[in-house]
Order: sequence, then structure tokens, then C-alpha cells
Amino acid sequence: MSGAKPIFVDRWNRPLRDLRISVTDQCNFRCVYCMPAEIFGPNFRFLREDELLTIDEMVLIAECFAELGAEKVRITGGEPLLRKELPLFVERLAAIEGIRDIALTTNGVHLVKMAARLKEAGLQRVNVSLDALEDEVFKKMNGVGVGVQPVLKGIAAAKAAGLSVKVNMVVKKGWNDSQIIPMAKYFKEQDIPLRFIEFMDVGTSNGWDVAQVVTKKEIYKQIQTFHPLEPLEQAYFGEVASRYRYVGTNTEVGFIASVTESFCASCTRARVSADGTLYTCLFASEGVSLKHLLRQGADKAAVKQFVMDVWMKRTDRYSEERTEQTAKTRKKIEMSYIGG
Repeated sequence: MSGAKPIFVDRWNRPLRDLRISVTDQCNFRCVYCMPAEIFGPNFRFLREDELLTIDEMVLIAECFAELGAEKVRITGGEPLLRKELPLFVERLAAIEGIRDIALTTNGVHLVKMAARLKEAGLQRVNVSLDALEDEVFKKMNGVGVGVQPVLKGIAAAKAAGLSVKVNMVVKKGWNDSQIIPMAKYFKEQDIPLRFIEFMDVGTSNGWDVAQVVTKKEIYKQIQTFHPLEPLEQAYFGEVASRYRYVGTNTEVGFIASVTESFCASCTRARVSADGTLYTCLFASEGVSLKHLLRQGADKAAVKQFVMDVWMKRTDRYSEERTEQTAKTRKKIEMSYIGG
């Protein structure tokens, strides 16, 4: 049937539906769970411009994924708003047949100047990372001393531009767990969905320890103390957040619990890193280079076949297999390359 999505699955019967593409490894923050300042310091070597995928290369990759069944594209980083010509990339993504959802994950600081342009280009949604409402806590979390107001202004700009907004909060015990209730109350009042994310062992540089994880169950109990929640049905296969609604309202709150409630069984996401490497898991140790393939002259048919072959061999289910030992000893790609 014309327009029908192809049906092919990995070894665990999971279809390919989502592409997450990192457009840069650079960031203006040094968040403790992603790019800790003691490792990503002034002398850290980020990728040169020629090492990044070009806009044309990223668009071709997105076209291939769309023709293979991907319906959603999420733009990540690093901080994607640092990438030159980002609105042009969004505009070209929006023109790809089959892509029905284009979203972006950002720390929000540059949304004030870019939100309207991105909306006009075709961006539909933004997920803004904000880990505290109290300035001193947030400055400690982001590692560069930026206060909360620039992010809140970015959120307001995104809403004013007509973008759908969600807020992501990574919770790390002893760092920002005091902010769970203030964040929940504030964004409930703003009618903005808030996602609490368990501190995960992405990469090898964030010093992950299971003792620093505040679990979904613990966060849920705290929120119930000020407003009861009721569960919502899953919106689509592969949704990572467990979604709830504050009783008597239409405002959502959600939990991404990769550590305590694995969602590997329904993972439909592929990731392309800032240097053009395809990964089939957020916690992957190794990937395969699409950039090398493209720069060797591969056409779209060859790239599509390559991606299909990789996906059909996919067996990743790291979160189901995680142990404290593997979490600390297994080498994994850094989040600054692969995005969230």
C-alpha cells in the first residue's frame, strides 16, 4: 500500500520508529550528570567542524530513517542551540515525508533568541532541562554558575512562540533532591509537564553510583504529599515516561525510570552521535560510522541497507541487564556525544 511504513524489527521484535540525532558535542553548561567540569575543562578537545556531520549529511540520514519507518526526530547535543544553521536543519527535516514529529532537547538559555525562528522552521516541541528552582542548587548542578532565570525566560519564549514545552529534571541524591516538591509545584501552576529522570550511568565520566539514585517510587511518594496523582495510559508504543495527571487537572507529571523500571522491551530509538556514529542504545559501548560511509560516497540505498542490517541485528537491553559492577566498569559513549 502506498505510503505504508516498512515493517522490520530487531532481534527482540522492536521496530525502528525514532531517530535521535546529536548536532554538536559542545555545551555551555557542565552538568554534573553529563559533562562534569573536572573532566570537560578548558583544555578539553571538542570535535572540529569538519568532524561533525554537515547539514546535508544529517538530512540524508533522516531521509533514510524516515523511509525505514522512523516517524519522530529529536535533535540533541551537547547543546543543540549552539549548532550553526540549526533553523535550516529543522526546516529541511520538516520537509521530509513521513516525519510527523520534530522535537529538541535543550538547556533553554538560547531559546529567547531562537524559539520563534525554530517554530517557524517547523519545530514542534522542546524539552528543557532544568534541575532546580533555587539558584544556588541550580548553579551547582550546571557547573558554570548560571542562575535559573535565563532558563525560565527561555521556557516562556518557547511557549510564546507556540512550541509545546516539557521540562526535564535529573534528580541526584544529595545534590538537588530538595527541589522535587518546589519544581513540581511551580510547573503544576504553570501547566507545564514535568519529567523526573532517575540519575543514570550514561557514559563513564559522571561518577554514577546507585546510592545517588532517587527512585521513581521515592519521588512519586513526595509528590503525593502535596497533590494526589492518577495514572495515564501509554500514549504510544515505546513511550519512555510513566505519565500521571494531578487529580482534578489536566496537568501532567512523568517519570523516566531507566534504573529501577527498565523500558528496554519497547525501545524503538536509534541514535546518531555528533561525529556521525550510529548507536542502537543510550548505554552503548560501540557504534558504526555513518559519516565514514557517506564520505566514502555511499548513496541513499546503501545507507538504508546499512541501517537496516544494523537494526535487525540489534539485541541491546542494557537497563534490564545492569548490575552495579557493569555500571561502573563497562565503557559507554558519553551523553555529550549521543544526546539523551
